[in-house]
Amino acid sequence: MNSLKTYFMNKSIGDKLIFYFFGVILIVTITITTLGNLLYKDSINFSQNENTNQIIKQINSNIESYVNNTENIINYMSIDPRIIKFLNDNKSEDTDIEDEAYKSIYNFVKFNPEIAGIMVVNTNGGYISDVMNRVSRDPLYNEEWYTKAYNKPETIHLFTKPIGRNIDNIFRYSADEVFSMSKAVVDSSTNQIKGVILIDIKLDAIKKIIENSRPGTAGFIYIMDMNKEIVYTPVNNIVYRIKNEWIENINNDIIIKNINGENYQLTKIDSKYTGWETIGVFPESESLRVIKYIRYYSFVVAILALIIAEILVIIFTRSIVNPIQKLKRLMRKAQEGDLTVSFNAKYNDEIGELGGSFNTMVKEINNLIKLVQIEEKNKRLAEMNVLQAQIKPHFMYNTLDTIRWMAEEHNEEDIVEIIEAFTNLLRISLSKGKEIISVKEELSHVQSYLIIQKIRYEDKLDYEIQFDKEILNYKLIKLILQPLVENAIYHGIKEKRGNGKILITGKIEDNLLCFTVADNGKGMDEETLNKINNMLNNNDGNKNQIGYGIFNVNERIKIIHGSEYGLVYRSIIGEGTIVELRHPIIEPE
Repeated sequence: MNSLKTYFMNKSIGDKLIFYFFGVILIVTITITTLGNLLYKDSINFSQNENTNQIIKQINSNIESYVNNTENIINYMSIDPRIIKFLNDNKSEDTDIEDEAYKSIYNFVKFNPEIAGIMVVNTNGGYISDVMNRVSRDPLYNEEWYTKAYNKPETIHLFTKPIGRNIDNIFRYSADEVFSMSKAVVDSSTNQIKGVILIDIKLDAIKKIIENSRPGTAGFIYIMDMNKEIVYTPVNNIVYRIKNEWIENINNDIIIKNINGENYQLTKIDSKYTGWETIGVFPESESLRVIKYIRYYSFVVAILALIIAEILVIIFTRSIVNPIQKLKRLMRKAQEGDLTVSFNAKYNDEIGELGGSFNTMVKEINNLIKLVQIEEKNKRLAEMNVLQAQIKPHFMYNTLDTIRWMAEEHNEEDIVEIIEAFTNLLRISLSKGKEIISVKEELSHVQSYLIIQKIRYEDKLDYEIQFDKEILNYKLIKLILQPLVENAIYHGIKEKRGNGKILITGKIEDNLLCFTVADNGKGMDEETLNKINNMLNNNDGNKNQIGYGIFNVNERIKIIHGSEYGLVYRSIIGEGTIVELRHPIIEPE
């Protein structure tokens, strides 16, 4: 018992609240259901039987109406001048008269899709039809449908399962798919019979009428003609076990018969117009099932009330528990390092005050982390400045050494040129302490450097600079191209046999300043290339492998503008190396 209590008390607050409320509601619901036991015990057989009879009558009426509409089509055709002209024509070959009669038939078929075919036959055996043809040369006026209509011209004649006729339909309808209607065409002035009109109707028309009004879910309705032949029945194994003598003398009454061990209620309506019988069949268990539904109605209502009450309990409980769960999730995220989270309290209750305290704590922690990051960034900037300062004395030494041997080997003009280039280098390098200069100044700086290197290496080094004019006034971090060119000379061109060339380009691409330094030097293998790119992306590794200058350029760009900018190397061993520098666009002041 104690263990069960401990287990329950260790459950969440939401589970406890749901259990408490559900327990109270369950007790109340059971009490009401027990006290308010079933009050409906009267039989509903009479009302259901009345409803079934109404359905059977309605179906019978709809079938009669449908047959009557089809008879009206025959009547309309009987007075159509084109049809009359064909019936009065004694010629057997196709003529314009037949074409006009065919148009009349087509108009009726077009607007009555349930018609499977129409045939008009005159007294000479000539015929016209839309889709029906004579099979043999035997005259059509000897057919049963023709003779019956001819002998009784005042009535409509129905034929179920039309088999053995001297007629074929191009759509190959089977005898179970259609039923036929025929009626004689009588001259109103002479009362002389001019011919007979035959219409085949798809049984789908009857099926739709019946399927739209079935007696219950398990019952069915079928149609029989005056010869006790089934006109239409849905697929089932009950209809052929019903004996004709059972329903012979019932009309608007209901009888109960046992079929296959189950009681079925049978009722029938006779049609004086069509001569057909409409029989309804439905299991007696369906009536009993309705009574059971009523008997347990109160129980269903109680269950529904219990479900609705439980839903309301869950909604109410969640309104209390969800804010606590949300605060719990935010605390877990903060514990994992996400300090951007914030609890938005809708109300100033105890949970809202707790959330406010959590927000204050997260802000304080975030501020402390930002202070540490600023200090770390300042340290890295200072380190970059030291690295940058190391580059200048090294280059100045090499330049002065070049001036020395140039003074010994060359005339004064070369000395003047190299001194001017070196002076320009120093001027732009200092830039009055500015870290941001124009693209034009950076271009001048790298040109001065290349002039010096061209004089030093003579024919071994060629270079070409292609900068778009539109970028010359944009701003960028100073001294970021010269280390790339220096690296290309010392690690690409210098170690290559024969002449080498460096191509420097500058343009706007993808809304960025994009510079490339390409050489046709010795290149590098894929492993070395991947190492260099990984070091540039992660800002770690052995800086000597890529050089302090390259590392300095990449680090300065990333620190000042973000990790999405910087350097990317591409190279093919034996063909050369391309380094791409991506820098944000900075408009001139």
